[in-house]
Order: sequence, then C-alpha cells, then structure tokens
Amino acid sequence: MHYELPDAPALASLDNEAYAHRLSVLEKEVTGQPPTPELEAELCRGTGRHADWNVRRICVDALAARFADSPEARQAICAATHDDVDWVAFTAINAVHSLRLPEAAAHLIRISGWPSNFSRPAYARKPVGCGAALTKRALWGIFGSRDPEELRRLEDEHFAGLRAQVASARVEPDLSDAVLVPGGPSIAGARIDEVGPFQMDDADNPLRVVELPSFHIDRTAVTNERYGRFLDAVRSGGAERWAHPDQPDGKDHTPAHWRDPRFDDPSFPVVGVDWYDTYAFARWAGGRLPSEDEWEKAARGTDGRRYPWGDTWDTELARSVESAYPGENPRDLDELEALLVRTSLVWPPEPVVPADAHPRGASPYGALNMAGNVWEITRTNFFTRQDMAPFFKGRTGVEFMNRPEAFHVLKGGTWTSPPVCLTTYYRGKDLLTDRHNEVGFRCVYDAAPPDA
Repeated sequence: MHYELPDAPALASLDNEAYAHRLSVLEKEVTGQPPTPELEAELCRGTGRHADWNVRRICVDALAARFADSPEARQAICAATHDDVDWVAFTAINAVHSLRLPEAAAHLIRISGWPSNFSRPAYARKPVGCGAALTKRALWGIFGSRDPEELRRLEDEHFAGLRAQVASARVEPDLSDAVLVPGGPSIAGARIDEVGPFQMDDADNPLRVVELPSFHIDRTAVTNERYGRFLDAVRSGGAERWAHPDQPDGKDHTPAHWRDPRFDDPSFPVVGVDWYDTYAFARWAGGRLPSEDEWEKAARGTDGRRYPWGDTWDTELARSVESAYPGENPRDLDELEALLVRTSLVWPPEPVVPADAHPRGASPYGALNMAGNVWEITRTNFFTRQDMAPFFKGRTGVEFMNRPEAFHVLKGGTWTSPPVCLTTYYRGKDLLTDRHNEVGFRCVYDAAPPDA
C-alpha cells in the first residue's frame, strides 16, 4: 500500500494539541511502514518539499534510520543540511555525523569552512551558534580526525576526484584575437554631472581611481561566427558544464536574432543573447564576462578619456544613431525618441557593422568598437557594483523584473544611442533575461603573472 504524508493545510488546521499528537502519530507511521521504494520516495519528497518543517524533520530522521544505504536517501539528507529552518538542518547534520556520510563533507564545508583551518589552535574565530558547532563536530566525525595536518591530507584525498574533474573541464583560452590590458591604476567614472539635452545625469558615477591586475580582453565583440562554434559545442552535449547554476531549465543558448537577416552576418557581433548566454559562452571560451571596471579600463586606458580614441566625438569612428539611421541627427531626447519609435523590422536597413569595423576608433590597447555598434554585457550588478549573483531559477521575468539583483551593467552604447551614451564611463543597465538586437558582449581572460 502506498503511504502518503499528511498535507500541510490539514496540519495547519489543527490546534496545538492536535498538531503535536498528529506529529507523534506520523513518527510511528513512518517507522512502522514496510521499507518499500515507494515509502523511500515519499520520504525523500517530504524532506525537500513539504511545507511543514516538522514533517521535513521527521522525514530526515526516518530516511537516516531506514534507508541509510540508499544513494537517493543519502542525497536527500545531505540536501537537508541547508534547510532554511534550523532544526531541520540540525537534524540532517546530526544524521550525516551519525552515519559518517562522506558525501556530506562538501555540504558541511559550505557552512563552516575547511576543517583543516578551523581545527588549528591559533585559527581566529568567533563564538558560534548551534548549527556551526554541530557542523564542525560532524566534519571531524566524517573525516575521523581533529589534527589539522591530517585533516588537510584527508581533504585533498577526499576531493581529488572532483579537482581532477574540474581540471579536465578547464578550457585554455585562445588569445590570438585578444589584447593585453596591463595592470595598475586607472581613472573610472564620469567627468561631468550636467543633465544636458539628452537628460543624462551621471552624478551617481563620480570620478575615482581603480586598481586592477593585468588581463586580456577580446579585441572585438563576440561575432556570430565565433558564437556559432559555441552553439555547436552546446548541441553536442555537456552544456551544463558551462551553464550558470541559476540558468533557466531547458535553455539552449540560441540567440533571438540568429535568423534575422539584418544581424546574422558571420562578421557581425552576435546579438539577441541574455546574461546567462554570455556567462556560458565565456566559460566555454576559458574566460569570463568583464567587470564594469575591467571593461572601462580596456576602453579608456589610464588617462580618463571620454571616448576610446580621445576626448572629441567623431561620428566616423563609431556606429551610433547618427550613422545607423541615414540622414538623421537627433539633437535632444525628444528628437531621439521620435526617431526610435519609427524603427521597424526593416528600418534602418543596416543597423550594425562588422565587429572589426572602425579601426581608427580603437581603444588605447587596440580593442575595437568599445563605443557603439552594440551594448556590451558585464558581470557587474548595476545597483551594488558587485558581481552578479542571480537566484531566480524557476521564476518568470515578471516575478523579478523589479529586483535590483536582476540588473547588470551595459557599457559602450549601441546603434540606437546618441554620442553621450557612447562615452567610456556611461552606465547602461538591462534585465539579465532580456535579449535585444542592440546588445552583445566580449570576454576577458586572466593574464599570466610576470614570473610565470
């Protein structure tokens, strides 16, 4: 007979005395049922998904007592160490300690850090709560030692397979079409704070000095030809190795404008990609998305210039609204918007140019089209200025489109932008799931240290 856990609404309708009695009955039921695969599956489901935390706690205990040899049960118990209700997590931590589940080590280390560190007598630490104390004790029990040197050896041994897997998946970047940006200080931020005819206010982006290590950056935005090679790799299998953990399920990374004749030339920058697409591509290419500061230094150099080529605007050196829309030159925000609302599926007929166009507009390091043609995605959150850390999996855009955590910085301006948006310091923003024909990206790569 298939056993089903009581549902949360039914439990919520009980008064305190009846609720406590029902939990007591539930504990007897799950220990009295035959240990069938169906019962195990129901307990695993309850451990991870039941809305009542006491039911989750009871399921953890029952799995540990009755199905400790099952990989599925052990996985469910390990996952429960991260439950958002303390006593469910404590129950799971005690269970993995009692069972000495080696696969739980990776889960517990996320909570307390490496036991070889916190076991050192001189290790600086603050008083901890129940969870941290239980976790440390469990790790000592799983590894069977409290000696920091022995723990380090055991940690290396335990994670050797995972480290080998990570090393085998590491991609050596192709730097044949990348430029070096030397390390050191550089100027970032806006040089003006006036509003102007396009209603631009850069008061929240003050001038400052940033210090960065050396890095390489793609000479051009990623092209359709190069992105196509990534799609071939994704479609041949193993796409999850490059995907961000928060990436929506079922994503295939095909750009929205992959078949659009105005944007699909192999030499054009790829557009119609979102933040998750660019994150996966960068990992596949052995690099990462640039931070806002990395991008700005690559475009600007160290002298705080306004445009990649200098301080004076030149419409011949960048693809902007002035060159993408023949005969148009909007002088203020009203004229710009009046022009943009006339944009259609066929007009303007040639919005973008090849990624290696405008060589005279190169940045001080030789990067091309860092002003105009397409906006470029970064890994920097627009509001916090920290690296993006999305947590929206399973939600639709309308559920997080007002969340600050969902917006990354765009840099460089695009074919619909006036010159004021093509400055090296201008900060655009976009929702991380949006896919526009105005937005592309390029990657950065770590530079080897000087003595390497």
